[in-house]
Amino acid sequence: APEPVAAITAETEVGIPLTSMRRAIARRLSHSMQTAPHFYMTSVIDTGKLAALRQQINEYAAKDPWPVKVSFNDLIVKAVARALLRIPQMNVSFAEDRILQKKQVHIGVAVALEQGLIVPVVHSADQRSILEIARETQRLAEAARTGKLRPEELSGCTFTVSNLGMFDVESFTAIINPPESAILAIGAITPTPAVVDGQIVVRDRMKVTLSSDHRAIDGAIAARF
Repeated sequence: APEPVAAITAETEVGIPLTSMRRAIARRLSHSMQTAPHFYMTSVIDTGKLAALRQQINEYAAKDPWPVKVSFNDLIVKAVARALLRIPQMNVSFAEDRILQKKQVHIGVAVALEQGLIVPVVHSADQRSILEIARETQRLAEAARTGKLRPEELSGCTFTVSNLGMFDVESFTAIINPPESAILAIGAITPTPAVVDGQIVVRDRMKVTLSSDHRAIDGAIAARF
């Protein structure tokens, strides 16, 4: 005979009312998973040269009249913006009877808050320098945490970057933020055994996973990106 199911009472669980942000997240991401056929591609990137570039840039930025510290994520945002210029077929939205190819490159940077996830936008990221992107991402993140983001700072995104590397997450798959057609999930940089010139060496590597909407993007295009 099946075991009796314990009655659900106030003694066994606590009901937490949904905030407006949580309702919006649930509605948008449920719609994304139900309507957009996601497919995923993971690549492993050697970050040795990226770390050297970051150190060089930060040495320069420390002497700037408005010093700023550039993060790996800032470099990724810039790289994504440049890649979207080279492969504009990724910078699109699906609109039932047509595909909308964006003329601007606006990169959303996911920020985790206590009450949920929010995605402020670095507008015209392709036209900004690394230092400008670093200043803007820091400003947007602080505005998000203090509830001071303006509506225009949350709109117009054409592609999103979601980074959980700071939580030591090796890799993950992210849900596309509609009406965009792709999102890039960034994992932690970790020392990894690798074969270089026939020898096993330890290299710092990072896994990135691209989620794409198959209605608008095919596998070969995503692989090139």
